[in-house]
Amino acid sequence: MSRRCQLTGKGVLSGNNVSHANNKTRRRFLPNLQDASLLSDTLGASVKMRLSTRAIRTVEHNGGIDAFLLSTPDSRLPAEALVIKRRIARAGAKKAAAV
Repeated sequence: MSRRCQLTGKGVLSGNNVSHANNKTRRRFLPNLQDASLLSDTLGASVKMRLSTRAIRTVEHNGGIDAFLLSTPDSRLPAEALVIKRRIARAGAKKAAAV
């Protein structure tokens, strides 16, 4: 499983440990990833994703996974998020046609 957020694409960064003697050794900065189940109102089911904590806060701020994905341009979303966005759009169109 890759260390990459499925909504924002945030991944591992690299840098240096710097000692008191100014010795530099390489290190990795890992994103704070959490397994999250987000409830989609349109799909009527929860969507399991591996998200950074910042992405979880952003989704909640925007009013849920449906509103976040539909308001975000496709060019800013990773492939996993685009699949879920298409599922939500199709389900929304189907509900609108049934009404």
